[in-house]
Amino acid sequence: MKYHLAQINIAQGKDAIESKTMKGFVDRLDEINTYADQADGFVWRLQSEEGDATSIQAFDDPNLLVNMSVWEDIESLKNFVYKTFHVELIQNRDAWFDKIVNVHQTLWWIPQGTIPTIIEAKEKLEYLQELG
Repeated sequence: MKYHLAQINIAQGKDAIESKTMKGFVDRLDEINTYADQADGFVWRLQSEEGDATSIQAFDDPNLLVNMSVWEDIESLKNFVYKTFHVELIQNRDAWFDKIVNVHQTLWWIPQGTIPTIIEAKEKLEYLQELG
């Protein structure tokens, strides 16, 4: 059986997604999502009908944003995150997001051809938080 790499990361927005505070981040979403969709090794990402995940409320806090995606392998994800202009978003994250003290990211292998659910991803975050 072949596997793909699923990932979830969450980010605590400093303000509502529609706010002026978040504008710089929101303005880059279409660009970064289009780039991700075309990246080598990209398989899938969580998105609403609008094409991003900002309107998907996975947690009680409406400012807690969720990002989920599936990649063919760890190298594909690493290349996208750290070797493209995505790194600019990481470098500027303090302008839009507050630090999260708990676990905010996890990766896990899934059978090729399957798509992770938000419930499954939240369980992975909780497991990592509780047991490391």
